[in-house]
Amino acid sequence: MAKNNNLEISQNEFSEIVKHPLTVVDFFAEWCMPCLMLAPVIEDLASAYGEKIKFAKMNIDDNSEIAKKFNVMSIPTLIVFKHGKEVERITGALPQEVLEEKLQKHL
Repeated sequence: MAKNNNLEISQNEFSEIVKHPLTVVDFFAEWCMPCLMLAPVIEDLASAYGEKIKFAKMNIDDNSEIAKKFNVMSIPTLIVFKHGKEVERITGALPQEVLEEKLQKHL
């Protein structure tokens, strides 16, 4: 298994990734300052949760179809998927403690 649990994915990989029991997809853009601020927090969470939660990043500029399909209107947006179904949406660069609290209830 790859050490990096926060891979950047494309729309081709999206369906397969979200089938995992619990997946968090970070919709971001490289020009988005709050997205850049959130990136190290997501890296820490990905390391902390290992195999319990799969983390993936999706660049909305490169994957606009998926962003439109899931009605991502602002970034950063984290969408939590449980076995392929959206169970929570978190918008904005929130502190790690707040994100952990939101994710814990899905474990």
